[in-house]
Amino acid sequence: MIQIYHNPRCGKSRTCLAFIEQTNQEFEIIPYLTQTPSFNELKVLLKQLNIEPIQLVRTKEKIWIENFKGKTLSDDQIIITMTENPILIERPIVVKDGKAIIGRDPDLVASFLD
Repeated sequence: MIQIYHNPRCGKSRTCLAFIEQTNQEFEIIPYLTQTPSFNELKVLLKQLNIEPIQLVRTKEKIWIENFKGKTLSDDQIIITMTENPILIERPIVVKDGKAIIGRDPDLVASFLD
């Protein structure tokens, strides 16, 4: 089953969700701002995405700029920061068959779901 870590206030996330709805595949919406992934869940997502924790951070968010920009954080500290401030998690994240992508590009999502 497809999972989408979704923020309904984000245009890219809404576009990705609309695309997934059109595929007629089963999917689950995870509203990650209210159902924040745990430290371990984020570690799994990072492995599925095959990226470093900092690559999942929205570094232009006010919270990041005011509190973390320019600081040296370990990967675990970055993950903890995302669990404490889920708005910092890049979105949407699409998971299928043990792999994941950041679904900001509809063409990438289409090829990922095929």
